[in-house]
Amino acid sequence: MALDVTEATFEQEVASSDKKVLVDFWAEWCGPCHAVAPVLDRIAEERDVKLVKVNVDVEQGLAQRYGVASIPTMILFENGEPQASAIGAMPKGALERALGLADEAAA
Repeated sequence: MALDVTEATFEQEVASSDKKVLVDFWAEWCGPCHAVAPVLDRIAEERDVKLVKVNVDVEQGLAQRYGVASIPTMILFENGEPQASAIGAMPKGALERALGLADEAAA
């Protein structure tokens, strides 16, 4: 289950995490954001990645910090640094490839 993060909790939940963190920048009114949410849940579960959500309407500062201009935007963090990103709802395989999470054999 995804955890909602804010400016106040971002450092602890994302930057200081000891595992890969997939950050989903979304908004309540965004249809594609809701469509991709179950896909992100499956990726997080299958790939042992921590999934967190940032509501861009509430946390505009975080969205600006990471250059989020369109939603949904998913950014994969490792060791507190952005490693890959994907914009827009897409099928699970395409999203995994865009984020560098696809199995090497399947690539």
